[in-house]
Amino acid sequence: MDIIWHKTSGQFHLFNDRISYIFGISPSGELAGIYFGKRIHDREDMSYIQIRVGMPNVAVDPATESYSMEINRQEYPSFGTTDFGTQAFEIETLNGSRVSSFVYKSHKISKGKEALHGLPATYADEKEAMTLEVELVDSVAEMTLILSYTIFDRYPVIARHATFKNNGAPRVKLTKALSCCLDLSDQNYEWMQFSGGWARERIPEVRKLSTGTVLIESKRGTSSANQNPFIIIKRPRTDDFAGEAFGFSFVYSGNFIAQAEGNNHDRLRILMGINPDRFEWPLEKGESFETPEVVIAMTDCGLNDLSQTYHKLYNNNLVRGKWKNRPRPILNNNWEATFMDFTEQSILKIAKKAKEAGCELFVLDDGWFGERNDDSAGLGDWIENPKKLPEGIAGLAKKVKALGLDFGFWIEPEMVNPDSNLYRRHPDWVLSAPGRKSSLGRHQLVLDYSRPEVVDAIYSMLCKVLKDAPVSYIKWDMNRSLTEVYSNDAPAELQGTIYHKHIMGVYALYERLRTAFPDILFESCASGGARFDAGMLYYAPQAWCSDNTDAMDRIRIQYGSSYGYPIVSIGSHVSAVPNQQTGRTVSIETRANVAYFGTFGYELDLNEISDEEFQEVKKQIVFMKQNRELIQFGTFYRLRSPFETEQNAWMVVSEDKKKAIVGFYCMRAKVYSLPGFLKLAGLDPDLKYRMEGKQYFGDELMNMGITLAEFYAKGFSVSEDYASFVTVIEAE
Repeated sequence: MDIIWHKTSGQFHLFNDRISYIFGISPSGELAGIYFGKRIHDREDMSYIQIRVGMPNVAVDPATESYSMEINRQEYPSFGTTDFGTQAFEIETLNGSRVSSFVYKSHKISKGKEALHGLPATYADEKEAMTLEVELVDSVAEMTLILSYTIFDRYPVIARHATFKNNGAPRVKLTKALSCCLDLSDQNYEWMQFSGGWARERIPEVRKLSTGTVLIESKRGTSSANQNPFIIIKRPRTDDFAGEAFGFSFVYSGNFIAQAEGNNHDRLRILMGINPDRFEWPLEKGESFETPEVVIAMTDCGLNDLSQTYHKLYNNNLVRGKWKNRPRPILNNNWEATFMDFTEQSILKIAKKAKEAGCELFVLDDGWFGERNDDSAGLGDWIENPKKLPEGIAGLAKKVKALGLDFGFWIEPEMVNPDSNLYRRHPDWVLSAPGRKSSLGRHQLVLDYSRPEVVDAIYSMLCKVLKDAPVSYIKWDMNRSLTEVYSNDAPAELQGTIYHKHIMGVYALYERLRTAFPDILFESCASGGARFDAGMLYYAPQAWCSDNTDAMDRIRIQYGSSYGYPIVSIGSHVSAVPNQQTGRTVSIETRANVAYFGTFGYELDLNEISDEEFQEVKKQIVFMKQNRELIQFGTFYRLRSPFETEQNAWMVVSEDKKKAIVGFYCMRAKVYSLPGFLKLAGLDPDLKYRMEGKQYFGDELMNMGITLAEFYAKGFSVSEDYASFVTVIEAE
């Protein structure tokens, strides 16, 4: 790992064992991209790759009359000089001009990586990464722009963000400030996005790129279940096991945009950052604005390798605190068992059975506070309901602890019901447009987290609940998109800042609670997976993957999630049947076989299942305790896609390659068909492995595969809907 500055050519080369990232100062003084890809040798000058030829209808720099930004790769382009592609940023000066020209002034190379201010981001010490900061100036606008690049020693990754500073102008206004731009030399790529909606999140979609624009975005105030702030740009023949691809992961939880633009010269431009729609950020003299971070990963070894990069980087250099790289407790949540209709006695009955089964944590869901008997009232009043909990959260938590279980509970601190004491006292504390009606979602309004006093009030209420209670887990929910985004505490010229300030307020509350209660495991949730993003992982190391707990649907949702997010971050539980969302009935064995590949737990009353099923649950919990560290932190491989066949398979392999666990799922029966074979991955070809009492070499398992008929004796069959098996493979 190193960062080399070639003074003569004005070029930078960031590299480690796997990648090279090269850019330099263009003839106009701005930054021009040169190369990003597999590691190449360093040389003093690579400007030969730049094109300096006259072309009809191409505007050029007046100093050279041969160099145009339109036909050369740019690092962080503006619009209005000689680049006619989509710009990475836009600044409006006091005279109304939006033309910018930021030219090189200086740079700084340092070891490690500095934290962003109030924003989530990857982190690294001096041995793990190096950072380049390039300072650019626009003398007319009196602005400084700093482009930051971090390269990691162990990962084929570049992390990027930008900082704008007003050095002396009376006022300037950012109307667009994306986090990165990457220009590629050709358009022979496919775009891969992860789309869906409530209960069907992060479904992979692939399309061919060409001249024109493809983009995904969120304007919901959250990263959203509809589009995830993670994309992949891959070569057409790239699959899970071979080929070149780039991943772009936005470490941010609010409005975003991700875009690919092909121009008529066969160039491709990738952009990602805060959605510029409804975004305006005035900067007075001396003020600055820092964009969130984009983590760009590269592979020439297929999409499994790309995913493994993100899994390892985020587990090691994004997740923080006590629960970093720590196996998750097996929990029982009461939501699908009781909803909001419970008493302390009924909760303790469920918890006692959970302890008998082997669970380690009991989680009390919605309904414990205020006048909260359904979702139309009480939200925002974070005071225990004495009719349900006579001794409050502290009293219940202590009784659950006495059973031998840890205790956690549910909150939704960003929202408020109109029928609540908080709203009646502070109706101005919600996002609402003057003179307009306020839309409801789940009978809720959105608290204005751009206002520090609102964050302070919620923090104070939650601290009172937590201070004397032995709580080890909090499920933090967020159940609606933002509408009528107007702050009653901000002047007209600052309303364009509210979306961003709101999510910054959410981050601030997370950080304060994490600091005050460092042992608590936070799980983020947003109607399931509507805020499943890298930004949230910085505060909450796991996320409820989806409100859809149907095992067959969860296979697809968890499979899609695995492309960009660690397995240990995926909240996955066994729920009751018939399933609440789909009405489907799947065996408790298959429900567990899916849920193993995540955090694992139960969303049901274990008192209500049969004795036979309860004994199966006990075995499942024993299996997960024995294998969760491998499942949650091993090297994960997608083997067979549920989007291409009616079957799914995945596996995890230990770092030393001596143990692996394979999951296989028949989602739809294939009548009158042979069982088929499954090729494994990631094993040592020369080691002997034992599986189901038989011995195989690693190269046999990976190149010949295993016959699925091997598992028919255990009740599995490809001729049966929803059949599955999980098997352990260990080296002799």
